[in-house]
Amino acid sequence: MARTTTVGKILLLGMLACASLAQAQQAQQAQQAQQSQQPSSSAPPKLERIEEGTDTPITVTPQQRGGAKINEKREGGRVTEVQVTTGKSSYTMKGAVPGSVAQTGDATGSTLRPPQWKVLEFDLSKKKQKEGEDADAATADAPPPPLPAPNKK
Repeated sequence: MARTTTVGKILLLGMLACASLAQAQQAQQAQQAQQSQQPSSSAPPKLERIEEGTDTPITVTPQQRGGAKINEKREGGRVTEVQVTTGKSSYTMKGAVPGSVAQTGDATGSTLRPPQWKVLEFDLSKKKQKEGEDADAATADAPPPPLPAPNKK
């Protein structure tokens, strides 16, 4: 018995929501009809004066395109690696291993693997050399330590 009353309450709530939406739409349509019946003023709206900017011409210079540098490495007539450099970007595409399961011209249609970009390179030896040079420069520029004061007893 309690179940039917809960279902009834939910249905009643849904019907009230639909009725309120329909009433709101009718009120909005009536308001728009009243606005369209009112005579509009014959005077055009006031326009604001916009000051002109400077007459300095704008020049656009196109970027210099040097083209892409492509280096191919071959072994026995087969492309093993391709390095492409365009501007600041460079990537490497390596060939598939000959003894691999993938067939030439298979789903990819190429024997090259997907491209690999160099994101960051770390050279730890340069860091050690730089630290050594900084330490040498610091000791070379530093004045000699002061002499200790004589102790009197």
